[in-house]
Amino acid sequence: MALTNMTGRLRWRWPVAFATAAAALVTAAGTAGAVALAAPDAPPAQAVAAVPAKDWLHTVGNRIVDEAGNQVWLTGANWFGYNASERVFHGLWSANITTLTKSMADHGINLVRVPISTQLLLEWRAGTVVTAPNVNTFANPELLNKNNLQIFDFWLQLCEQFGIKVMLDVHSALADNSGHIHPVWWNGSVTVEQFYQAWEWVTTRYRDNDTIIAMDVKNEPHGTPNSPPRAKWDNTTDQDNFKNACETAGRRILAINPNVLILCEGIEVYPREGKSWSSPNTNPDQSPNYYYNWWGGNLRGVATNPINLGANQDQLVYSPHDYGPLVFDQPWFQKPFDKATLTTDVWRPNWLYIHEGGTAPLLIGEWGGRLGQDARQDRWMTALRDLIVENGLHQTFWVLNPNSGDTGGLLLDDWVTWDQTKYNLLKPALWQFQNKFVSLDHQIRLGGIDSTTGINLADRYGGGSGSDTTPPSVPGTLRVTATTSNSVSLAWNASTDNVGVAGYNVYRAGVQVGTPAGTTFTDTGLSAATAYSYTVRARDAAGNLSAASTAVTGTTQPGGGGGGGCTATYRTTGSWQGGFQAEVTVANSGTAAIAGWTVSLSIASGRSINNLWNGTLTGSNVTNAPHNGNLAPAATTSFGFVANGDVTGGVSVVGCTAR
Repeated sequence: MALTNMTGRLRWRWPVAFATAAAALVTAAGTAGAVALAAPDAPPAQAVAAVPAKDWLHTVGNRIVDEAGNQVWLTGANWFGYNASERVFHGLWSANITTLTKSMADHGINLVRVPISTQLLLEWRAGTVVTAPNVNTFANPELLNKNNLQIFDFWLQLCEQFGIKVMLDVHSALADNSGHIHPVWWNGSVTVEQFYQAWEWVTTRYRDNDTIIAMDVKNEPHGTPNSPPRAKWDNTTDQDNFKNACETAGRRILAINPNVLILCEGIEVYPREGKSWSSPNTNPDQSPNYYYNWWGGNLRGVATNPINLGANQDQLVYSPHDYGPLVFDQPWFQKPFDKATLTTDVWRPNWLYIHEGGTAPLLIGEWGGRLGQDARQDRWMTALRDLIVENGLHQTFWVLNPNSGDTGGLLLDDWVTWDQTKYNLLKPALWQFQNKFVSLDHQIRLGGIDSTTGINLADRYGGGSGSDTTPPSVPGTLRVTATTSNSVSLAWNASTDNVGVAGYNVYRAGVQVGTPAGTTFTDTGLSAATAYSYTVRARDAAGNLSAASTAVTGTTQPGGGGGGGCTATYRTTGSWQGGFQAEVTVANSGTAAIAGWTVSLSIASGRSINNLWNGTLTGSNVTNAPHNGNLAPAATTSFGFVANGDVTGGVSVVGCTAR
């Protein structure tokens, strides 16, 4: 759907009043509570090597690694204000900058994306600063008599002190609280050439400072066809071609500092097959000529026109944005959906394919929102969080600021207290190893050199000594989750490793057929009505392989049926001492209608299902009820149940069979 209706999108609101002069220094946020999911120990890790002296990063395939080849996971949040008319971080009207920065580190934020404007950078280049920025110096005595550029430099020192890294993001051309609504990277007096020069200036100023490790070239290029100005993606050098703009800016940045990561976001629309940028934009709800997505979220053009950074191609990261229905009620939220349908309908065709194909890493630069107001919103945010964790995608959550109008923030309105519910959702997507948060710094732990809650990269990789000869554990509970007439979908429980699991090898009848990074795989191109045997082995970056999993057999559906198949997705909807409630969503994953389905469950010892609705339970299998067996392609239904016993590991889906 066209996002032209988003022009009124409110990204922040104003505080009721500036904090009084008597405001006391703020205190650190409280310790985080229990989380909904177990946090991952780490993304797939490279073999141990010597500890680098600098913290610069580069890419290998879809991974980001340090100078020694150790894999890292960039997981953080946004903090805006320098992009706005105040030209300084929001919240310093009441919060203490040191305490707030330390609190981010203590909560596991290892990267902060900082929105800025081209206008601000040009002002700084010309020596123009805000001498009395919107800062409460009673709450921030360390900022007394500092201008806005000096405050930024002071904050970079705090980030170094607490083990946080920084990514700069040109959020808009003008220093304007609504500047992001303008669709392109030039505006008024800010020209395209000045956009490039601004990036060159800030890169030159900080080229020896490895606290700033990444440059997000331009936030959310967007716009609809035939409505200039708008951003497009093709192989031209046209002014409105964002591919060319990101390449040009990236190359000019890398000519000054070849060590920073260059992030290229997507656009809003992309021509459908057989269409062009001159095709008419008719009804955007039907989108007959164009694929629509979020501003900055459409990276379909990479498939045929990837970014080319020349000799520094290994500094490229693609960075889509994704939001939920409380920001804009996209068409995919107006029908039943879950993680599987969002992956198939939205995420994979727009950007996940880049990661899955090993083209380049992905960093979800903005995602987030309010919780507890719309079940669809909560379902979307949980699904995207799970996708991030399962695939080791990099991410910066939107946003720290509580004054983000359509999303709220990780902080509550006092700029001190963390929104515990929202943080609990985010925490599994923050890099943790052995229950400690991991810094992207090789010397400074996340939280500071004496932190007891964070570690540095030298801690994470054992100081760079020794070699890894320990194989990962065996993948658990290999199972068939769906079949069609030509495919078998598999899932398994993650392995563990003393350094980190790099991925998995999937074998069909002993022959390797896939190397996924996550714990799912779909084997395609199979014959109808045929049984296939599968095993999975985990691998680490040193090349160690686990023993093979227990074999499982998947049988494809009969041919001629149009590709019928189904998937089943489990989620816990409530739990209490001695019991829990859950829901399983069944989706037709094929290309033809199905007349019924059976979901196979794994019910752990000591658990029992004693009340089930919208289905019939026989043993550990649930078949459809009379009213919900017929499903058109992509249609979904669900059944629910109440069970006795501990919710942890209690019930899981083994597979779904359509008929």
